[in-house]
Amino acid sequence: MISPTPSDGFARVGILPAGVVALMVLSEWTGAAPFGIAAAWLATFAVAALAVRVRAARLAFVAIGLALVIWAAATRGDWADVTLIAMQRGALVMALFTAMAAMRTAAMTAPGILACGRFLARQRPGLRYTALTLGGHLFGLILIYGAISLLGTLATESNAQEPDADIRRQRTRRMMIAIQRGFASTLCWSPLGFSMIIGLSVVEGSSWVAAALPGIAAALAMLVVGWALDSLYKTRVIQPPRRPTESWLVRLRPLLLLLALVMASVGVVHLAGGVTVIGSVMALVPLIALIWVARQDPPTGLTRAAHVRSRVHGFVTRDLTGYREELVLLFMAGFIGSLGAVLLVPLAQAQGLDFAGVPPWVILTALIWAIPLTGQLGMNPILAVSLLVPLLPTPAAMGIPPTAMVIAITSGWALSGATSPYTASVLLAAKLGGVSPLRAGLGWNGIYVLAAGGVLTLWVLALLHFD
Repeated sequence: MISPTPSDGFARVGILPAGVVALMVLSEWTGAAPFGIAAAWLATFAVAALAVRVRAARLAFVAIGLALVIWAAATRGDWADVTLIAMQRGALVMALFTAMAAMRTAAMTAPGILACGRFLARQRPGLRYTALTLGGHLFGLILIYGAISLLGTLATESNAQEPDADIRRQRTRRMMIAIQRGFASTLCWSPLGFSMIIGLSVVEGSSWVAAALPGIAAALAMLVVGWALDSLYKTRVIQPPRRPTESWLVRLRPLLLLLALVMASVGVVHLAGGVTVIGSVMALVPLIALIWVARQDPPTGLTRAAHVRSRVHGFVTRDLTGYREELVLLFMAGFIGSLGAVLLVPLAQAQGLDFAGVPPWVILTALIWAIPLTGQLGMNPILAVSLLVPLLPTPAAMGIPPTAMVIAITSGWALSGATSPYTASVLLAAKLGGVSPLRAGLGWNGIYVLAAGGVLTLWVLALLHFD
């Protein structure tokens, strides 16, 4: 959610996260350490500049980060090195968010994408859940939680004409649930999402190529469970159907082509060029977004070049500073998770806390459920995963495939994304649905998470037997 437009002087701060993207791309593509170090410092300066305009709840994370630095300086001789590594983790998260924000900005003014969203939102009652959960998944791959904002707004607009308040309320709830669950399922496998990026970074020996198909299977399981529960609980109201005039393929073509372009580009660069998935995403997604904006018709009186310059300027000076709450939170979650893990591991070892003797199936099951449980306490999944996974034995030490641990992480992340009242996805759904975040999270999706979580747990345990 973009915050109110900042003042002109503050608007220039948006240059900093944009610069972090450029430096992180150079770091990932060249492997040169100075670029990563520069990105870490620039991201830290960006947080310091953005923090003057964020809420106290976000400043609490900054205070925790500073406390960890003091703790590290007092107890470790290598405190500067581990702090820099934590800054680089925060910079990576900031760069990924900024890159994906560019795609959201381009999509929000694309007529084909908006028409696609309206098509899905206006399906007849019998197809509405399927259409919106599919739309939540497809849009979520590109727009991340911006999919909930876009589809949710279009869905509530299409439902506003219903005169019966009770029917309108039930439909709004069902539509928002469908979009939520569709988006959450992307977290199981999407190479553009934080769940997969962070999961791959903390699990030794893992790769997206190996995790993609098991992750897609996990996402499909979540979609099927959601559809089954909707079929079981939905209220059947006889209404005259509103049938779209064009076929699904025609209406979905712009979105499907965009998805194919992004996924294929990232895949080719990753596999053929040897660039990491996150390096491919950070470089290609803003480039595709820029080309997409250039292909959109400019407003009357503006040349295409002037329109592109105006959009880029607006993105840097308005949109990025408008995302200041998210940028500060995400950087600090990555920073605290990385530095906190370094400080906690020796403490755990000193207390005799050793998970080496725990059966792998117990560890993975606990990992799946720990992420959504900590989400109920306000812990961002980036923070939870960064803190918890370093305490666990490596996949090699447990004798299990790294993919099993990655899918355990992304599955737990997906469950948290559907239920935590502190996540952006649930907060957006609550706002659009006119209910509290707790209601939009556990209230709407409690049974769903228990059912989907059970299926995902069985799937992760099955992956223990595949290498």
